[in-house]
Amino acid sequence: MLQETVVETTGLSKRYGNGVVAVDNLQLNVFRGEVYGFLGPNGAGKTTTLRMLLGLIKPTTGSARVAGSAPGSPASLAKIGAIVETPAFYPYLSGYDNLRVLADYCGVPYSRIGPALDQVELTPRAKHKFATYSMGMKQRLGVASALLKEPELLILDEPTNGLDPQGMADMRNLIIQIGQGERTVLISSHLLNEVELMCSRIGVIQKGKLVAEGTIDDLRGAAHLIVRAAPADKARKVLEAVAGSPNVTVEDGAFRLKVDLGRTSQINRQLVEAGVEVTELRTAERSLEEVFMELTGTQGGL
Repeated sequence: MLQETVVETTGLSKRYGNGVVAVDNLQLNVFRGEVYGFLGPNGAGKTTTLRMLLGLIKPTTGSARVAGSAPGSPASLAKIGAIVETPAFYPYLSGYDNLRVLADYCGVPYSRIGPALDQVELTPRAKHKFATYSMGMKQRLGVASALLKEPELLILDEPTNGLDPQGMADMRNLIIQIGQGERTVLISSHLLNEVELMCSRIGVIQKGKLVAEGTIDDLRGAAHLIVRAAPADKARKVLEAVAGSPNVTVEDGAFRLKVDLGRTSQINRQLVEAGVEVTELRTAERSLEEVFMELTGTQGGL
């Protein structure tokens, strides 16, 4: 069954006059109903990409379709809610009155303000001035503003930036809730744990290029079998006979096997029958951090 594409880019690139290539031939596909994590280190080109998708800046080359129309067109923007970088509001207006101003600009009825505030759990503080809000509340008001149009596509640029651990957890749960059903959510982030917990699929960008795209399980690859046994030379002979020499490596004194995990009990039995003492036998899969470091050459969360 074909999935409907909500965001699609073809050869999207942005080059500046000083020779900096911010985005380089980007091929991005985001499908309806998914929470898509746009993952990369700071300076990788995430925000520039989102700005092009919203029509805030024009690409140097390439094209995009966002919510069925050209980026920045009235037809596209009518279906999108977005926060790019830090949300800004009038400090001496209340949260509610700030949303009234935005509702006027967007041409949406005030009746949508209450449900948007309810959804981000800001109704008790709706009449308080924005200047009195905590960072987490400011971010949630930003999300409420993006929800005013009841958008099909929500674009959030680093939504957990500057939040404490509780604020990050609250924002994460809010995004998971918002992303249920037919609504599509596109989130840019450099925080691996947040992306892993929120997103159904991710794209990894490094130096303006998309270096990987898929589900987290796809990017991690198949699980491996970890075996710690002695004597090591005898254990290695048995394991290579079972799995094949190219599929047996050693890391931190333990054997790592690429093998059908359904053969685990058989492998254990063959080791014991060969006089090998098995002290550890378990499955393991690469963490998202390991994948990220391999793809970008950086540490997770940097």
